[in-house]
Amino acid sequence: MTLTTELAEELLDLAVRTARSAARLVESGAARGVEVADTKSSAVDVVTESDRSSERLIRRTLLDARPGDAVLGEEGQGEQSDRPGTSGVRWIVDPIDGTVNFLYGIPQYAVSIAAELDGEVVAGVVLNVATGTEYTATLGGPALRDGLPIRVRAVVPLAERLIGTGFSYEAHQREVQAASLLRLLPRIRDIRRLGSCALDLCGVAQGSLDGYLEEGVNVWDHAAGGLVARSAGARVETLPGVGGRPIVVAAPAGGFEEFLTAITQAGYLAAPGA
Repeated sequence: MTLTTELAEELLDLAVRTARSAARLVESGAARGVEVADTKSSAVDVVTESDRSSERLIRRTLLDARPGDAVLGEEGQGEQSDRPGTSGVRWIVDPIDGTVNFLYGIPQYAVSIAAELDGEVVAGVVLNVATGTEYTATLGGPALRDGLPIRVRAVVPLAERLIGTGFSYEAHQREVQAASLLRLLPRIRDIRRLGSCALDLCGVAQGSLDGYLEEGVNVWDHAAGGLVARSAGARVETLPGVGGRPIVVAAPAGGFEEFLTAITQAGYLAAPGA
């Protein structure tokens, strides 16, 4: 299948409509009260029933509209986590990115839906459920926040950059990340740990962050937000992290190499050949 402007807009429209429906469902769950339904990588890596019901709604809505598409979702079980398709389009879904924030009532959690065509993300939406702020992009098009164009912040010296990050839910990984952070922190303005990879990438896109890095995030965390950031003028790379898992790195394109050098020197990246 060949990407056209019409197809990209069609996919984005479906993603947005689906995300809005899922956000309403998640909001209703928050109003009833949030409880932990399960855990994942550790006892503090939680899943709520709203995560599961949101993903069920998203899968059903997408496949009702486009039954030949594939779907990869965070909360699917067994074969349901990665449903194969025949159309060349795969949907990459995070029903609630920032579940711990959702659990605690911190207004920084989002529905993230991306459409991938033959392995490349071509449309995406990140919808902050708590605030209603909606970030969208299509491949080759502008990044938008609530329908208005956004751009990355102008490149500033490394010492003046505000950087977003996140930490693993696994204790050993946290120790490794903390050691690297201690080496990076004296070289930058400050660190923010806001709790949602998707929204952090949108923060880079709109200039409220000068960069972002996090090891251990999954494709559903960054697929849509990464497209928004790239469309706003950021460079986004997935590289081998020192803890043995991929690390997502994002910054305005003009300052990316300096940021990459700094995090390499701080020990965030795996040694070549490791």
